[in-house]
Amino acid sequence: METELYPLKFYPILKDKIWGGEKLKTELNKPSESNQVGESWEISTVPGDVSEVVNGEFKLHNLQDLLELYKGDLIGDKNYKRFGNNFPLLIKFIDAKQDLSIQLHPDDTLAKRRHNSFGKTEMWYVLQADKDAKLMVGFNKKMNKDTYLKHLKNKTLTQVLNFDSVKEGDTYFIEAGRVHAIGAGVLLAEIQQTSDITYRVYDWDRKDEKGDERELHNDIAIDAFKFDLKNDFRVDYKKNKNVTNEMVSCPFFTTNFLEINRELIKKNSNDTFLIYMCVDGEVEVTTENTKEFISKGETILIPAAIKDFSLKSKKAQLLEVYI
Repeated sequence: METELYPLKFYPILKDKIWGGEKLKTELNKPSESNQVGESWEISTVPGDVSEVVNGEFKLHNLQDLLELYKGDLIGDKNYKRFGNNFPLLIKFIDAKQDLSIQLHPDDTLAKRRHNSFGKTEMWYVLQADKDAKLMVGFNKKMNKDTYLKHLKNKTLTQVLNFDSVKEGDTYFIEAGRVHAIGAGVLLAEIQQTSDITYRVYDWDRKDEKGDERELHNDIAIDAFKFDLKNDFRVDYKKNKNVTNEMVSCPFFTTNFLEINRELIKKNSNDTFLIYMCVDGEVEVTTENTKEFISKGETILIPAAIKDFSLKSKKAQLLEVYI
């Protein structure tokens, strides 16, 4: 007899990066001795980086195996029909001590053809930002392929990119094909399609410890650009307490903002899994048979088979994610 599914927490998969820092440790309590931790992969089935369960009877079982065993009970029948044994989302926290490279990602069509992968549409939620910290998203003027290539060749690309100063709570939606970069001093949550494909177009001419510049992908990146995208990447959303406030809804995911200071009774009637990222405070997650806690920097996955549960807190902020 199969074990009944319950809310799942996972060991974070920590990634050292040339641009990483210490905030994932100091702000979000991630376990690492490194001073260059750039990413904490919270929920992942990227090959080689598959999340392992940290709580309950499935401890040390990985998400990929559970998906193949429980199928629609884990992610919802409609999602299983659409994605099969491919978990569709990759959930991260990111700390940029230095600027990340200027980059973009292919859409589903291009990624499937080139890499046999999902494309990468994503969103960012800023947890903390140093004074004058910026995110780079899109261009600051109308752009086309020829003009872009001219700026790239003349090393004037940064003159036509859009830089925004940001603060806690600022949210950005980044469609596949839109140029972007996280600036130094920003700690954020990232929700994205399951894909680890990045086309790097400029890396500030920096070198690694061996004196080498990181690889650029300008030859293949040009086909991934969508120069006709509107500059509608800044997300305005309400912050009403104890109710669901929609932030982003797209074919790949929906993300809501929840600020709670009491118990909320939740009903999952949408035949889908739910992910909660705790971005402030602590929350008690209770089902008929289980009770778990998540605090700032932690993430929990509610399987689709769980239809009734509650979220309880004196003061907390959550990102609620589903498809």
